[in-house]
Amino acid sequence: MKSPYQFIVKPVKGRRYDNTKEIGDVDFIVSSSQEDHKVSNRFAEVVSTPIMYTGPISPGDILLVHHNVFKFYYDMYGRQKSGRSYFKDDLFFIDYDQFFLFHNGEKWSAHGKYCFIKPVETKESFIYKGTNEEPLIGVVKYINQELIDKGVKEGDEISFEPESEYEFTVDGEKLYRMFTNNITMVL
Repeated sequence: MKSPYQFIVKPVKGRRYDNTKEIGDVDFIVSSSQEDHKVSNRFAEVVSTPIMYTGPISPGDILLVHHNVFKFYYDMYGRQKSGRSYFKDDLFFIDYDQFFLFHNGEKWSAHGKYCFIKPVETKESFIYKGTNEEPLIGVVKYINQELIDKGVKEGDEISFEPESEYEFTVDGEKLYRMFTNNITMVL
């Protein structure tokens, strides 16, 4: 089964929400709210690619998706519904702009106009910043082709626009998803 324009995916581990944390041998529920976007599952396994797709993603790869893909919603009558991405059973349609990274079994790669920035620890300064992270500064972790064409490399320390940080956790590491035009300069 293939879609003409969308990827068909299923949630990793068969779960729409990633709201448990294992401590010792016990799974603790860290959030019971289905509206909490921070605990929705953001990892999807590719079941099939679009019919005319010729890119690097193939069935079995893992995608980092938008937090609304697998979420449940409640209609005005209080009935639980699936979002617009839901297809059937445990399958969902994903548009090109609903995923940001893909993992081909070897490494993560940025998709399209997206890049991922790792925040840096606060640097010693005479100015008190009041945070654990340096404001508006980070290191390029996963780069896209647009940034490569502009001479930016993975590992470069960069500055980015305020309010452009969209937080993800990838392989246990806090990262910010950004667009190419959110990067303001290489430091």
